[in-house]
Amino acid sequence: MIPLNKLRTAAREALAYVSAQPDVAEVEVFASSNTNLTVRLNYTSNIPSNGVEEPKSVESYGIGLRVAFRTPEGTKVGFGNEPVDLTLTGVQAALAKARSGAVRDLDFVSLPRPEDSPPSTRVTTGPDVRFHDPAVMRLGNSRLVETGWNMLERGLETFEASENVLSLAESPERIAELGLILGGDLVYLQERMAVASTHMPRVQTDESTLVMSFATAMVESQAAKGSGWSVSRGLAEFSGESAAEAARNAIASIDGVRIPTGDYRVVLGPQPLAEILEWILLPGFSLDMFWAGASPFMGKLDQQVASTQLSISDDGAAANLAGSKRITDEGLPTGRTNLITNGVLSGLMSDHYNYQRILNDSEARRKLGVDPRTISGAIAPRNGFRPGNGGGRDFASTPSVVPTNLVVQGQEDLSTDELLRRVGDGVYIGRIWYTYPVNGITAGDFSGTVVGDSYLIKDGRLAAPIRANTLRMNDNVLRVINNILGITGHQRGTVRWSSDQVTWAPEVAVSDFHLEEIGE
Repeated sequence: MIPLNKLRTAAREALAYVSAQPDVAEVEVFASSNTNLTVRLNYTSNIPSNGVEEPKSVESYGIGLRVAFRTPEGTKVGFGNEPVDLTLTGVQAALAKARSGAVRDLDFVSLPRPEDSPPSTRVTTGPDVRFHDPAVMRLGNSRLVETGWNMLERGLETFEASENVLSLAESPERIAELGLILGGDLVYLQERMAVASTHMPRVQTDESTLVMSFATAMVESQAAKGSGWSVSRGLAEFSGESAAEAARNAIASIDGVRIPTGDYRVVLGPQPLAEILEWILLPGFSLDMFWAGASPFMGKLDQQVASTQLSISDDGAAANLAGSKRITDEGLPTGRTNLITNGVLSGLMSDHYNYQRILNDSEARRKLGVDPRTISGAIAPRNGFRPGNGGGRDFASTPSVVPTNLVVQGQEDLSTDELLRRVGDGVYIGRIWYTYPVNGITAGDFSGTVVGDSYLIKDGRLAAPIRANTLRMNDNVLRVINNILGITGHQRGTVRWSSDQVTWAPEVAVSDFHLEEIGE
């Protein structure tokens, strides 16, 4: 990776050079270096395989400029970037691209200013708080491969120690004949950035790391499948347990049953809850969606929109959460934004551009339901980040509204057993995929497939496993968040594929959840 001092120097020198150009009114410089280290698992017991393969790294670095130009037609705003060159030559190339693509934007007010970021509801950043793990930053090839093998071995040991697997195989020597499959990815993200601008000329820097593992296991002869995952900031917290979890869940799903179409009392596990919230509900909490009139919550700020049991926040500054960062990619402080508080829509995520745009929108009161200037703290620009493909803080992207740590909480802090007893008879959904909105985000309708780790609930206990890929969800997320029966007190970090946003998701029980049987 590019050293932090080199990014800092590049940002400082670029700011001085671009600011000196006669047609430049304002400029923001963003320099970053990102590395994605991935180990892929691919074990099959009855087909020759490498077990651990495709250890690889993808690194990107460069510089990006957002520039407001003075022109005879008025202020024009442009963006340009240059990869793999932090020198003056690279800055000149990025500036030329920004100038060439500059356009009039009547909604543009200014580039970020410190005074445009009201204090957050909770700030835990400071000189002693670090949002990266130096061990991950130093991770070498040998250690990378070693952690991949550790993850694989945890899963295989779980298979080999299972009495169910041994009884199916009839002898340890014949376990391989069952068609044991273990696949997945172990991903390390290393992120460094430096930012400076006309209104914040002192260069600010930040470093962040994220360690994610995803595993899928199968007993192919039994059509049994299970999954597991883990999320952490540092190397010390990674144990390879996600592969063992996947193997346990695959074993538990042997002899899965089918259930008919119907409306059920359902417990959504952490992964399904995170998928539904992120793909379907979360866009409606973004300030740009309100500006465009596309949120399902139009005009409902400070109004009841969900069960009083539900609270959701985005907290980018919590020292103990893996998705936290010290500053945004606009150089503004991160912090906590309460989105839903006891069922009331209480805040929205924003970057600086959309924050200024809504403050100057003559239709803002109608769109939000309140005057935005009276709730500036609830819509402050704490979420202006530049996501790359598969995570990172990307110099080639302009800032947009991006979550950090999405934290879901309930009022009662139930245990899983208490939640199951409250459901009585129903369905536990442990993993879904291909979840997408139907009829647009505003409607709240969604669909998705139940692909594993799911069970019938009978008399308040998990009963028979449900056969994978035999159920499809078809429901409405607005109805789901109003039909909550209970929420557990434990949140599990969950990451959607190709994202470094973390959802801290509990288990949530809801009523009248519509499931449709998929034909054989």
